Amino acid sequence: MEAIAVKELSAGYEEQTVIEKLDLSILKGKINIIVGSNGCGKSTLLKSIVGVIKPQNGHISINGKDIAKQKEKVLATQIAFLPQEPICPSGLTVRELVAYGRFPYQKSFGGLSKHDRHMIDWAIQETELEDLSDRKVEALSQGQRQRVWIAMTIAQETDIILLDEPTTYLDLSYQQEILQLLSKLNKQAGFTIVMVLHELNNACRYADNIIGLKHGKLICQGSPCEAITRESLSELYGIEAKLQLSEDKRYPICLEYEVIKRETLLIGCTKKCDLNCKHRKIAPV
Repeated sequence: MEAIAVKELSAGYEEQTVIEKLDLSILKGKINIIVGSNGCGKSTLLKSIVGVIKPQNGHISINGKDIAKQKEKVLATQIAFLPQEPICPSGLTVRELVAYGRFPYQKSFGGLSKHDRHMIDWAIQETELEDLSDRKVEALSQGQRQRVWIAMTIAQETDIILLDEPTTYLDLSYQQEILQLLSKLNKQAGFTIVMVLHELNNACRYADNIIGLKHGKLICQGSPCEAITRESLSELYGIEAKLQLSEDKRYPICLEYEVIKRETLLIGCTKKCDLNCKHRKIAPV
């Protein structure tokens, strides 16, 4: 079942088109991870879905409803977006920043309702920030701040969460902490999660659905084993990768890779081979 449907989408900035005639599906109740090289259109796609960028052409629907026909505040009750480098106003505590997630439900007059406070408490609890709730956000570590931003995002009370590179600038342990938190929110609270990741092995480990983009076009989509192959990595990144399956056979792991010389390109194999198929053709670029 689709949470988000993208049809014939073209989008970009001013005169530059970054995404052109893109069709793809975001699976409802799943972790959808977008991969691809820098500048391939990953962030542009997320910004188009939440209405930050107005599409040049095409349609985007959320739960079957065209976003172009919905008011911004109504859309914000259906989908939440955490950009790559959010900015926190100086002096805010954790609880105060999380409360910003209730903005779409605020009226012109009046403070937080009982339900607002309940959702703020729930978000802080889900992200295990109880002991930090009265601390200033600026006094926290980068990993702790990211948990606060995620708490603010889920306090928005939407079914769908979009995150643009949520593990950027985090060390290895904090990367896993954030990804495990998002996985828990998906499995236990039923959130549909869409995120951009650069770490390919993390994407394979946590994704139900991987979307690979290059120059704004869809190169691959499916489960990690379906989407991530030597051929797709060749096309996405220009690398020749050595892959093996995880111990539980659930997802591929990239062990090592080399950059493919510009004068050659891997062409897919039609045989039913393993992840490191050698029955490929070499063709000039």
